[in-house]
Amino acid sequence: MSSIGISPKIEANVSRVGNPKHGKHKPKLSVREIEVLLAWLRSDSKSEVAETLGLRVCTVNTHITRVRTKYSDVGRPAPTKAALFARAVQDGYTTLDEW
Repeated sequence: MSSIGISPKIEANVSRVGNPKHGKHKPKLSVREIEVLLAWLRSDSKSEVAETLGLRVCTVNTHITRVRTKYSDVGRPAPTKAALFARAVQDGYTTLDEW
């Protein structure tokens, strides 16, 4: 874990992200937003994410809402969990091989 609690795997994903493969703008997500997003994509519930990351459920909700807003703001809405997963893959935050 890094000094801010991000796993090395997530840090590696964040640092290797380049231009989106689809040619559209990529929103500027914070490291914490990426961490919460990936944890939520791997989890069955936001309460599970909150427990894992030591957050409150409302904080997890806030991060996910901000991520969705940022994607909408660049013209790439992601209203569902599946759509957010697709965006995370498209933008290089994760790969299909990691799942």
